Amino acid sequence: MSVEISIVLSILTITIVLFILDIFRVDVIAILCMLALGWTGILKPHEAISGFSSNAVLAMMAVMIMGRGIAKTGIMDKLSRHLISAVGSGKKKLVVLLSLSVGLMSAFMQNVGAAALFLPAVLTISKRERMSPSELIMPMGFAAILGGTLTMVASGPLIILNDLLRGADLRSYGLFSVTPVGGALLITGILYFFLFGRFVLPKGEGGKDAGSDQRKLIDTWRLPFKIHRYFIPEGSRLAGMTPEKSGIWDRYTLHLLAISEEEAVDYAPWRGTTLEAGREIALLGDGDDIERFARDNGLELRERLQKFEDLEDPTQAGFAEVLIPPRSSLVGLTMRQFALRKHYDVEPVILFSGGTEIKDDCSDRVIGAGDILVVHGLWEKIVNLKESNDFMLITQFEAEKKELSKSWISLSCFFGGVALAVAGFPLSMAMFSGAMAMVLTRVMSIDDAYRAIEWKVVFLIAGLIPLGLAMQKTGTAAFLAEHVMQIVRYGHPVLIIAVVALLSTLFSLFMSNVAAMVVLAPLVINMAHLGQLDPRPLVLLVAVCCANSFVLPTHQVNAMLITPGGYKNADYFRAGGGMTVLFLVVVVCMFYLFYI
Repeated sequence: MSVEISIVLSILTITIVLFILDIFRVDVIAILCMLALGWTGILKPHEAISGFSSNAVLAMMAVMIMGRGIAKTGIMDKLSRHLISAVGSGKKKLVVLLSLSVGLMSAFMQNVGAAALFLPAVLTISKRERMSPSELIMPMGFAAILGGTLTMVASGPLIILNDLLRGADLRSYGLFSVTPVGGALLITGILYFFLFGRFVLPKGEGGKDAGSDQRKLIDTWRLPFKIHRYFIPEGSRLAGMTPEKSGIWDRYTLHLLAISEEEAVDYAPWRGTTLEAGREIALLGDGDDIERFARDNGLELRERLQKFEDLEDPTQAGFAEVLIPPRSSLVGLTMRQFALRKHYDVEPVILFSGGTEIKDDCSDRVIGAGDILVVHGLWEKIVNLKESNDFMLITQFEAEKKELSKSWISLSCFFGGVALAVAGFPLSMAMFSGAMAMVLTRVMSIDDAYRAIEWKVVFLIAGLIPLGLAMQKTGTAAFLAEHVMQIVRYGHPVLIIAVVALLSTLFSLFMSNVAAMVVLAPLVINMAHLGQLDPRPLVLLVAVCCANSFVLPTHQVNAMLITPGGYKNADYFRAGGGMTVLFLVVVVCMFYLFYI
């Protein structure tokens, strides 16, 4: 063993230990690894920082940008609604449907692209159904990785497999030759989270959850949050009345959030709006008061109405605290005189004035400087309060107008980039072409593109790529592989399959999966000849097992999902450890029974 190999093995060991102990953030560990390789002289300075110009890192940055562009159009919000309507709000059903959809899509496109495409929908679903995103994102990410084993064009190792076989004068594989084992792996992954997800997935809040701020606001002010939907039939007492005359505010202490108007919706209707028969209304308030109001006015209860879905979507609407500053033109006026509903389309729920909470009708209360209003409405309406000098918005939220009209433009840019990659163009060039197309077509601004990049992920991948380079350059990878192969080359076929699978798994954690494939393929071909085995299945086994990257967030997909999922290394050890073992068991059985 040379000195260089000893140094690389030491750096590799320390890196693994740091990942396990979780002392530093994953990107910090990767940067330390990169610096260690440079300062010890294993790599030249330009080699140590070569990860920042790698195809994988640049492609991931482009995918992040395109994912952000797709999210801005709101098309994935519509997809999330369809998914929820298809399977309901059951967590297990959602996990199965999302995992299956992402896995099948990964069979024909880069798995990191498939995960990026579905990530906005998953985040929207978690907020709408008030689930922790950490319980949905990891199963989706694992399914994207597993889906990359379904066809011979689904991942880098499988794409270059036939070239390596032809170079060794061996017969190549067809497009769906790997589908049986890939299908078994995808089904295994879905069942794993369906049966054991509640035991292995983190129960935290995940990444930044806008719903958590809403829950704090609801608890602090003891706000009603369930929206009730009713229909005004012919003959109802409400027909022809205005909200003020109906007594909805003063007599029933309720809040009228919206009235349907044929195809449109009137949010926070003005007190002079006429309530007509045949319309639907959305009410907020105490359940007993709402039932009394509905009974007194002959209203008919309605189930979840599509017209009012935005009100029930935490990403689209919610509560906000508003402070009245001294310079406000509202000071000295009443709510009636200022016409808050008419001008801003938001519903005042509570007025806190002079140390008193007013939850009933506050229309004629004189507003003073320092008073606080709690309002409910669409975020795009509430943001108008933020831009006004009459109000100071206390509640923090992200309001972004969705441009659904640009949905097909964004999807065309995304799948155009994917098509270029499938056609054989460099992945980074293909994906960045799609990202820039989104900027040029005004789906998003260049500033939005910069903000979309998660730099922690960039430094994680860029910092670990030099470690794989060092393992190849110094011969460390070949050293490890050859010594292991010498031990098992005359063993039982099951043992040989298991060792090849395990070795491929270990290499893929710290090297790019393509590099692991290039290093291991010639070694397993020679070992197969020595063990009198067909080398083709063993090379295919290496390509499949290069996807077995679950115990650490070093795979591109896992790295991209760390922040939105709010994951730590321990979460990957716990959930990924079980998945890794199941992966190995499935591939060993499948290859022994059907391939070797």
